[in-house]
Amino acid sequence: MTTIRRRSLLAGSAALPIFAANTAQAQTALNIQIAASHPVQNFWIHIMKNVFQPEVDKFLRDNGNTHRINWREAYGGTLYRFQDTMEAVRDNITDIGYVGTLWEGSTMPLQNVTYFTPFATGDHGLIANAFERMNETVPAIRQNWNGLNMIPLSSYITDTYHIWSNFPIRSLDDLRNRKLAAPGTSAGWLSGTGATPVDGALTTYYTDIQTGVIEGALSFYVGILPTRVHEVAKYITECDLGAMYVGGIAVNSQRYGRYPEIVRRALVAAGKASTAAHIRDVSDRVATAKSEMVQKGAIVSTLPAAERDRWIRGLPNLAKTWADSSGAASRDVLNAYFASIREAGQTPGRNWDRELTA
Repeated sequence: MTTIRRRSLLAGSAALPIFAANTAQAQTALNIQIAASHPVQNFWIHIMKNVFQPEVDKFLRDNGNTHRINWREAYGGTLYRFQDTMEAVRDNITDIGYVGTLWEGSTMPLQNVTYFTPFATGDHGLIANAFERMNETVPAIRQNWNGLNMIPLSSYITDTYHIWSNFPIRSLDDLRNRKLAAPGTSAGWLSGTGATPVDGALTTYYTDIQTGVIEGALSFYVGILPTRVHEVAKYITECDLGAMYVGGIAVNSQRYGRYPEIVRRALVAAGKASTAAHIRDVSDRVATAKSEMVQKGAIVSTLPAAERDRWIRGLPNLAKTWADSSGAASRDVLNAYFASIREAGQTPGRNWDRELTA
């Protein structure tokens, strides 16, 4: 019997032969830790627990049944905080975890291209599938993951961003001198609108609107529903600022290399199944969230196309700013991303990739 031991007390992976019921062969059990900074109620983590793990198990059963996984779950931030999702997988605090690239602007800048190209596309499925390919085919992105000792298995996204506010928005002029929550890179999306971006987090929006710190927020249906912001900001103005790539399930590279081939195949297959399920799940959740908000008094409107175009034209060259600080490979990433959009038959709201020399 061969046993693999980790020096960390936080996680472990051991192979243990057992006798498989209804078969005449030994079955090897592997201990694999899977963790996340968020609870399973979160829509990203829900997929890990309810799709990824079962799909790994099913693949192994359907392909010889020679191995099974003893899952050691550590969801809900029991091992690390959301700021440490990358380090946790990189340093093998967990074997597998959700890596939030949106929190890794300095270490994973190339994966944050969507945040610097607003209005590119609101199709979250397109973005997820684009990154499935880009993680495999764009050398700089592959090198970045590999250099951080990780292998991406799935691609997670948000649905497209809109505005929740306590005042109606009929034109871009209605945003002038208004205070809107737009944390991090999303603050740049308000450039040229006359609105003041205010830092914050989903968990603070409700109280911040109640107390007058802000008058609304840029957000997305699936993320903002649990916060009940629609109770204090009943005006939902659909602007379709774009869906965003936020990372995905990843496995520690060294651990992955030590797993039997059949287990590696199971992880890859389960990752792809998780991306597909995530796309469907987000679509369903958007419809449910919108319906629930309307039932509770939210007023939904669409920003007129002419006003949306005016917003887009007024933005500075955000993509060039990102590219100039993210290395030469950023151009390859931008080109690959926008090629995916156009190959899907869509027209970007703004051709950011063609403005790099502007």
